[in-house]
Amino acid sequence: MFVDVHAHLCDEKFIDVDEIVKNAREKRVEKIISASYNFSSCKKNLEIANKFDNVFLTVGIHPENVDEIDENYLSNLKNLSQSKKIVAIGEIGLDYHWRDDNKEKQQKVFVEQIELANELDLPIVVHCRDAIGDTLEILKKHTPKRESLMHCYGGSEESAKEFLKLGFSFSFGGVVTFKNAKNVLKVVEALPLEKIMLETDCPYMSPEPFRGKLNEPKNIPIIAQKISEIKNLEISKIEEKTTKNTEKMFKI
Repeated sequence: MFVDVHAHLCDEKFIDVDEIVKNAREKRVEKIISASYNFSSCKKNLEIANKFDNVFLTVGIHPENVDEIDENYLSNLKNLSQSKKIVAIGEIGLDYHWRDDNKEKQQKVFVEQIELANELDLPIVVHCRDAIGDTLEILKKHTPKRESLMHCYGGSEESAKEFLKLGFSFSFGGVVTFKNAKNVLKVVEALPLEKIMLETDCPYMSPEPFRGKLNEPKNIPIIAQKISEIKNLEISKIEEKTTKNTEKMFKI
């Protein structure tokens, strides 16, 4: 079977989540981790995960949402994290692409959530966009106790080596099928398969030939096929190993 390690089933674009989960299972995507980014998405994801035995979730505050939080956000996240369906703190991190005028707040909230994950003995799922240097610096000073995940990794091979030293794995989605993704392909080729997982980041980032259309967890096999070509391995090997990697990290 396959696992989608990073989806957004809580997104309003998904009108019928039952259908999305059913479509995934028809393509042997048997487990889905639905990522949160603010409190409303945390609550919606928890409702979805409680409805489906094969859906799990992460809880956390995305860097684009740090201005929404109040002084009680950490205790609220901790209370949410009591559910057994919650497998990580995420997605958290830094994003300077749209805004870099609140870097200090992004960094503060990132560090606080890493510390919360360590307190709860959970891995973290990291979002990093246009902020590799600061992300690495923070993670070196505040390293997760549990093996954790760089989601939708788009950094260099050199930076990937630094994240590897800190115990990170990497998930890749539809970008690996894009014609302009040469850098990502080099990283996938260089990484050991033991450190690779599969994601869709749906409803966004649809792989070719569905680019521009609504993405779903059912597209995971397309991503696996491309990685099998990059790694020169049978797709069954990609399927087997990425599933084991995911089950080990998130204990699902």
